[in-house]
This record gives sequence, C-alpha cells and structure tokens, in this order.
Amino acid sequence: MELNPFTNLTKSIEETQIVNNKSRIRHLSSIVQGVISGRSVLFSEIAHHIDHDIQESSKERRIQDFFQKSKFNYDQLCLFLLSFIPKEKLTLSIDRTEWDFGKTQINILSVFVQIGKMGIPLHFEMLDNNSGNSNYEDRIDLIDRIITLIGIDRIDVIVMDREFIGHKWLRWLKDKQIPFCVRVPKHHKLITSCGMKLTASELVKQKKNTYLEDTIVDTVSVNASISKDKKGELLYLVGTVSAKELTKIYKKRWSIEVFFQATKSRGFNMEKSCLRCLEKYKKLFAIISIAYTICWTVGIEIAKKNPSKQKKHGYPQNSVLRRGLNHIRKLLKNKILQTLDYTIEAVMKSILLKYRRMPKIVG
Repeated sequence: MELNPFTNLTKSIEETQIVNNKSRIRHLSSIVQGVISGRSVLFSEIAHHIDHDIQESSKERRIQDFFQKSKFNYDQLCLFLLSFIPKEKLTLSIDRTEWDFGKTQINILSVFVQIGKMGIPLHFEMLDNNSGNSNYEDRIDLIDRIITLIGIDRIDVIVMDREFIGHKWLRWLKDKQIPFCVRVPKHHKLITSCGMKLTASELVKQKKNTYLEDTIVDTVSVNASISKDKKGELLYLVGTVSAKELTKIYKKRWSIEVFFQATKSRGFNMEKSCLRCLEKYKKLFAIISIAYTICWTVGIEIAKKNPSKQKKHGYPQNSVLRRGLNHIRKLLKNKILQTLDYTIEAVMKSILLKYRRMPKIVG
C-alpha cells in the first residue's frame, strides 16, 4: 500500500473535527496536498496533483462533491490554526480582501494572528454586500467569536487599517477593554485635551512627530500619533495603547499582506478559482489557510536547521513560506513520501498532543 504523504495532517484534522466524516477528512487532506503541489485552486489542477490511482475526471468529480456536500466546523478550524501559535498574548489584525469573478463578488472579512512577519487567519466571513466595507456589527460578530474560542485575556492588541473606523465599533472595543491601534483617514479631525479642534495635517506642520494622549476622534477618547513616512505620506494613528507605541504596533499589520500575496498570484492563485458560490469560496479559503500554515511551519523547521542566506538588501533569499512550500512540493514531485511524512510529523506531533487536551467546540 502506498504511503499517504499527509498521514499526520489527516490525523490532526480528524482529531480536531474540522469536518466530521472520515472519508471527508481524508479527502480534505488530499485536497490540501493537491493545492500545495500544484500551487493552484483550480479543481482540474488539484485533481492532477492528487496521487490516487483513479482517472483525473473521477478525482475532479470527488472534489466537486466535497465542496458541494462537506460541512466545515470553522470554530474547530480556528483552534487547529491557533495550535501552530505559541501560547502567549496575541496580536490580532482585521482586514478585508475582495475581487470579482464575472458577476460573483468575493468579499472576505478576516481576523489574523501575527507571528513574526507572517499572519495566519483564525476566523473569516464572506460579506454579501456588493464588495462594500464591513459594518460595525460584522466586526463585532467576528471578534465575539474569537473571544468565545480563546478568551478576551489572550488578546494583546487589535491592529486595523483606515476602513475599520467608526465610533460604535471603537466604543465597543473600549467597553470590552480590548487594546487597539487603527489608522485614520487624514480628514478626520481631532479635539485636543485643551479643546482645540484640528486636522492631522495642521498638527504635523507644527511638529514632525506629534503624540497626543486623551484626545477625541470620532467622539471617542483615544491616544493619537501623527507623522509622515519616508515617502511623505501622512500616517495618522489612534488607539488605546501609548501614543508613542502606535507606529510600532501598526507596522505589524504587514503580516496580513504577506498572507494575501500567498493566496493570490504569488502563491495559490485563489483569484483564478471559477467558483460562483460564496459558501464554496469560504471552504476554499479555509483549505488555503491550512495549506499556507503547513508550508509556513515546515519552512520554520527548515530555517531552524539551515538558516537562509541574506541578500545585499538585507532580506533572506527565500521567505520562510517559500522554503516550506518548495520543500513539500519537491518531496511530492520526487515521491519521497516517507521523508515528507516524517517532516509533517515533526510539525504536527506537538499539535496532536495539544488538541487531546483541548475541548471541542460544538456547532
């Protein structure tokens, strides 16, 4: 019998009950393998790279059936992805990505956890609002779900870009005592502690870097940091953390962009999917999240043993994600399956142990 290259991944998915049918569990593992090996989300490409001894047309039909009939437990998926993260306070980021496929509008609101320069999605929702921004209720529902799963005390700070503003949303975060850092559009005025109403542009003219404590923005009391970046663009940040810490915290948001690049043209080409159903897109996003996290974790293991050489510009020749992705694809291509299974086992072993102690979420 030929060795399943993702035996340990299959065990972990079964342990966490992301899907609850054993046949679906094995198929989910095979689809993740196909996505990584082919760097594509097209069903025909995934089928081509699934190493089963049946016709490709049959494999493709099975993939279609999986997306049509399988039921995902997205709370359990969140716990599965979270198990790759050290048990410490978490820097979370909220972001949104969108694109159109014909008349189908894909609009995904996601919560990410930041680890180094990488970001891993924990929970996400498909917005059915003509590719518009999320409203405060969408964001509250998403963060409430995260709080239910991990507890509010584990959230260190939430980092957001300009579209994630609004007094109802920011007041909810303050009432929950969740620290946050958000970039604000430059036209939003602020009221200083002495009652002066000014724009960020007016303040930055007076001083290169301006830090304000207990100022009012959008009727909410916050701290503010106003400066200009190297390109001369205004960086207007507010939050409940120290004003002088806001810029440093905001930079952590870049980890989201790394993930989105990996899901699109620089990685798994999610935008080329021909799906027209939002629920199927949500399942596809979940599968890419698993593939991305596996590749990233394998890359970490490789980097520990063999650090990547630095190029002249100071960045490594290949990212951690790229090293993990290339390593897995090479082993799959050359059918060095036992080595691949051992590699996955080294990554998954601690995860399985963690999950045996972790309560399952029902529903």
